Amino acid sequence: MSHFAETISTWIDLDTWTVVVAAMAAMSCALPGNYLLLRKQSMMGDALSHTSLLGVVAAYLLVGGLRDAGWISSETHEATWHAVLFAGAMIIGILTALLTELVQKLGRVESSAALGVVFITFFAMGLLLIRLAADRAHIDPDCVLYGLLETEVLNTYGSTAIPVAAISNGAVLLFNLLLVTLFYKELRVAAFDPGLATTLGINATVMHYALMGVTAATVVTAFESVGSILVIAMLIVPAATANLLTDRLHVMIGLSLIIAAASAFLGHVFARTLPPMIFESLGYPMIKDASTAGMMAVACGCLFVAAALFGPRHGTISKAIDRLQITLRIASEDVLGFLFRREELHQPGAEFPMRLPGVNAWLMKLTLVRLRRQQKVLVTPTGYSLTDLGRRKAKKLVRSHRLFEIYMSKHFAVPDDHLHETAARVEHFIDEGMREALATELDAPEEDPHGRRIPS
Repeated sequence: MSHFAETISTWIDLDTWTVVVAAMAAMSCALPGNYLLLRKQSMMGDALSHTSLLGVVAAYLLVGGLRDAGWISSETHEATWHAVLFAGAMIIGILTALLTELVQKLGRVESSAALGVVFITFFAMGLLLIRLAADRAHIDPDCVLYGLLETEVLNTYGSTAIPVAAISNGAVLLFNLLLVTLFYKELRVAAFDPGLATTLGINATVMHYALMGVTAATVVTAFESVGSILVIAMLIVPAATANLLTDRLHVMIGLSLIIAAASAFLGHVFARTLPPMIFESLGYPMIKDASTAGMMAVACGCLFVAAALFGPRHGTISKAIDRLQITLRIASEDVLGFLFRREELHQPGAEFPMRLPGVNAWLMKLTLVRLRRQQKVLVTPTGYSLTDLGRRKAKKLVRSHRLFEIYMSKHFAVPDDHLHETAARVEHFIDEGMREALATELDAPEEDPHGRRIPS
């Protein structure tokens, strides 16, 4: 906690700009990442984050060669090299998609295998070009692969304090937001059902290659901030985390942007606080910080794990809690129905342990505690008995049970001794409307097939 307080107390403008640049890079990657995830092409995003390296290096060497040969001036080189890198990355991105489909068709292999062939080949060629040109070009392999976010923010625009990386990543973020806004319907239809998109006059193929090109250009911009290796985390993990939290596309896109920005902030904070906390206790006090780009991926992964565990609909723990709540509700209703039937037989009260199908001893204890807290049962000298509230609830349950028995007896050839088991399962899911609809259809019967009275 002391390290965290120290980090906050010593926070400077450089830290703020580091978070801003990281957030813009992550958010710009998260936007196309949503559609890659929905199209089940997450590995294509991984491939583009690596194969675009070839386009970047080739474009860089091409512009540098033209300048050295005197074909373009140094001023032209400085003004155009970012645009050329963009173009090189987009070309390689589209070429990656085209060659993957070609290898898949000609080689008769599955798409992931074809993608692996193209991915590894282009990435290896990019690394090879870096090594071959390392002596005559200012290309740092570590910078390209892992990013140098902390030093990128020192490269400011003109006399302002605004980092160039913030401008470039911000421009790409705005461009991606504009594309998603203008072509939201087309991208949505093409992502979920390419066949339907073609039927509606939307060229799914063009949308596919446009998405690949935009993703490649986005990846190139993020190279300078978080590096090639870590771009994939920002490209897929925020979208995957958002997908665990919602099933609505526009909400998913919004959440992915929030998660990406949160990953940037947490990543920088973790980079400054976690290393000293961990390594001081291990006897390495000289280690004071870590790479912000790397910690961004760690923070993003932590958010994904949290969503996978605690997500409202798809979280593992949330599902377990929901199942427990349903189990408790059904067990509670079974106990109420059991006590009500005992009252009908003039046997008020039931001592613990009660023996009910599907309710073991620990569940019975938990259920009785729950019912007592809800004031639906109470303990009397004769055992557990219904309160007025519990009796009203039990009447509705037993009414649903016996009405459904009559419904099955009327519409299905089910023996009378088989009606109870099915009705005992269905009764827990019959609401007031369904109950009255059954009564209306069955002409408001007063007795079930076994001759027992149906509660009013």
